Amino acid sequence: MSHIENAHPSPASFRIVDLFAGPGGLDVAAEVLGHQVTGIEWDPGACETRNEAGLDTFQGDVREFSAAFFPHAQVLTGGPPCQTFTVAGNGAGRRALDDVLKYIAQLHEAVRTENSEWKNISQTWRRISGELQRRESDAEKVKDRKRKVEDLRAAKRRAMRNRMVYLGNSSDAVKDFLKELKDPQNLELQDYELKGLLKEFSDLNNELAKLKDELEELGDERTGLVLQPLWWVIERSKRPGSTPYEAVILEQVPTVMRVWEEYAKVLATLGYKTRTQLMHTEAFGVPQTRRRAVLMARFDPTALANKLHPGRLPKVPESHLHYRPRAGQAETLFSGTSERSDTERPKDSWVSMGEALEKAKEVANRLKLDPDLAFPHRPDFTVISNYGTGGDPKMRGRRDHDTPAATITGKVSRNRVVRKDNGEYLDRFTFAEAGVLQTFPVAYPWRGNDVPQQIGNAVPPRLALHVLRHVLEPELNDDEARARLNQATAALETWKPKKPVKAREPKDWREHPLAGRSPLPLNSEASSF
Repeated sequence: MSHIENAHPSPASFRIVDLFAGPGGLDVAAEVLGHQVTGIEWDPGACETRNEAGLDTFQGDVREFSAAFFPHAQVLTGGPPCQTFTVAGNGAGRRALDDVLKYIAQLHEAVRTENSEWKNISQTWRRISGELQRRESDAEKVKDRKRKVEDLRAAKRRAMRNRMVYLGNSSDAVKDFLKELKDPQNLELQDYELKGLLKEFSDLNNELAKLKDELEELGDERTGLVLQPLWWVIERSKRPGSTPYEAVILEQVPTVMRVWEEYAKVLATLGYKTRTQLMHTEAFGVPQTRRRAVLMARFDPTALANKLHPGRLPKVPESHLHYRPRAGQAETLFSGTSERSDTERPKDSWVSMGEALEKAKEVANRLKLDPDLAFPHRPDFTVISNYGTGGDPKMRGRRDHDTPAATITGKVSRNRVVRKDNGEYLDRFTFAEAGVLQTFPVAYPWRGNDVPQQIGNAVPPRLALHVLRHVLEPELNDDEARARLNQATAALETWKPKKPVKAREPKDWREHPLAGRSPLPLNSEASSF
């Protein structure tokens, strides 16, 4: 039985394919707006959560699929893995970003060439895919060698420790010796056997450093994943017999904005109105300060037919004030009047952690949910981050209950929660509470391994509501859009999961309602690297 309907959608309803779908942050937002979403996700834990939530899912690597598999999908969304670019100042991260921008430029050149043919475009993709596949294969070989060297080095370290003990050294002397192995060239030893082991250990260190350099040169295997959404758009726009997606929405961490800006140039060539926007989540009702780089696009067939630049989409309007620390007062509200003009409707205040969790308890009681959904009573509290701030790991960020949370990450379960008045330790956030701070419904059924990581990586559904409404319903005026968002927000808060489903396997795509009759075999050139 299909998880989604085959019926033709109304003008306000779209069929969406969500790449790298995670536990379903965008999907649940789309659902309450009346859209039908099919997600593709490889992580088993996230798929377990999606299954329990009743979300239509293919479990597998995005590269096992193709845009041609789902010709009836009207909208493409997604957030490819971002870790490649997130390490500030990291050489490998900069190189990976440069590689992605280079490949985007090559694809752009292929599609904007006068009278560009599908054959030439697909050849460009195959060449890029082949290069990435070779580099990924080479990287796996280097990683295998690196693991073997690390095992040998660990064995040498154990042998030196045993030799030190055999020679009668105290436990403190042995510990000091092992600490100094971080800089072994400064060690002076008298024992012949120990000197030989140290030489072998140092040689393995040097070999390990060379292997790390090799891996950095080969790049991150996730580089190709970042290109997948762009290729899906190109394939739907240029493959003979295909029709372009009506809209595209992609989101990721701020460091991916340069990628989205280059994406936007390609999408403009393909006939899309585009907009890139750095969005502050608390300005859209999320009880958390978090920034997301978002790319939005809407197909404009008139501009494409007349060879005009399709122009830009308007920005997504903010509904709430920004949370801004005042200089010298790390967690004080500052929301100066410069945030809006005299003609704009006043914005709501940002939402605090305390407000969000109190409302969640009220909703949980109203819905008569299972008491295992833990929303414990909390006195006024302070959250102490697991992360250091200002470059000092000992300086932990702090947020009080009456402010928005700091960015919810996969380490949210490690954050300490203490009473604000006396510093007494309280229980750490439950999964349900952490989900609510990401604006997931109180009844969201978290399942599988590493739930904190699922929550931290997810798209905040409240943010997704604003973006989806803005891109997919541009015909609404301001009052209509506000009413639509209010209605959807209320539906999101009281959402309950449908009947659990089982994730589909990649081979099942032919029977999917979005597939129709695709002429492509599963091992098509377009389906994978």
